[in-house]
Amino acid sequence: MRVELLTIGDELLLGDTVNGNAAWMGRRLADHGIEVTRSVVVGDELDVIISAVDEALGRADAVITTGGLGPTYDDLTRDALAKAAGVALIRDPVLEKRLRARVAAANRPLAPMALRMAEVPEGAGLLGNSAGSAPGLRVELPGGVAYALPGVPFEMRTIMNEIVIPELVERAGRPQVARRTLRTAGAWESVIATRLAEVEALDGVRLAYLPSPGEVKIRITASGPDAARRLDGAEALARDLLGTMVYGTEDESLATVVHRLLIERSRTVAAAESLTGGLIGTDLTAAPGASETYVGGVIAYATEMKNRLLGVPEELLRAHGAVHPDVAAAMAAGVRDRLGASYGIGVTGVAGPEPQDGHPVGTVYISVAGPGSEPRVISPLLIVPGAGAEVREVVRRLTVVHALELLRRDILGLDAEHGAREAEEDREERG
Repeated sequence: MRVELLTIGDELLLGDTVNGNAAWMGRRLADHGIEVTRSVVVGDELDVIISAVDEALGRADAVITTGGLGPTYDDLTRDALAKAAGVALIRDPVLEKRLRARVAAANRPLAPMALRMAEVPEGAGLLGNSAGSAPGLRVELPGGVAYALPGVPFEMRTIMNEIVIPELVERAGRPQVARRTLRTAGAWESVIATRLAEVEALDGVRLAYLPSPGEVKIRITASGPDAARRLDGAEALARDLLGTMVYGTEDESLATVVHRLLIERSRTVAAAESLTGGLIGTDLTAAPGASETYVGGVIAYATEMKNRLLGVPEELLRAHGAVHPDVAAAMAAGVRDRLGASYGIGVTGVAGPEPQDGHPVGTVYISVAGPGSEPRVISPLLIVPGAGAEVREVVRRLTVVHALELLRRDILGLDAEHGAREAEEDREERG
């Protein structure tokens, strides 16, 4: 079963709206062993939509469209599918009755234009929309089947989960595919891929690397009659090769894993943040029950606040400035002691876009102070390509990830410097 995705709307082409629908559909279809071979965005032009549907079904078994099912004149998906099928648009009496009842229940007048949502290509199947007004459509075309779904995300997801995915799975037959995702932090994609060469060579196994700032997800896909067995073997080998780089699976976030480790040990954490401005605290409070493990934080952005709020020695700040490993260590110990936490995190550095006090953009020091121990510090390791304002958020996000990874490793008693070594190996590898 090969499927193409077609998202429709001028707002997507112009960048006014992020195309989150395609990303969500791609993940859900892959989870059910349905291969997505192409994803296309087109604007609100009738001929362009018709052409895109025809081309998609020239290559794939099914096309799923989103958008263009609303009541306005630029909602053209129904018209395009009718023309592609060579049939007329007809007013469906059941849909019209349901639409009138929905509007009446909301105590609103019915605009005549709204009745466009009751028009469907003759012979089309209706896909019930329990989350909204416009139904989805199923239209059988010469090249395959077209599913048209609303562009409103929660409506689209409802119809996909309840109707479209079960139908596609049935059309495809029982898929012989199994997938699992491993999550890593603090190591470069090329380093991970090099270590996993042995897994790449396994029959019936495919790896995909999904990098984001500071993290790499590895999606393992196994196929064949014994897909589940192949997947278990590939995962075990990947974990053996990556070792402690792997912090979680599937949708587990690094902050969620840290929260669980702290809960298991009845420990707490506090954060002293400079360049991240509270982002570490934001991640640590995202998990339900975060109040059990996150004591609080101090955003000591100005240099004098590092002394006044965290007790960083004034002479240290005068001698070296705010961007220094000893400053990060003093921040971590200070926030731990002053807030009464088991662990303290301290981060200081240069997010950019300009250098600061002779330090280049991406110079960041991260420290974790554990229970009754001297703070551990990560030396500068944030190798940040590019320049300008856009690099600032990359540095900040990288800092959050590396700080949480250092905390995870400290809780588990692991080597703190693996991230620095991996970064250095990758830099040497690339020359």
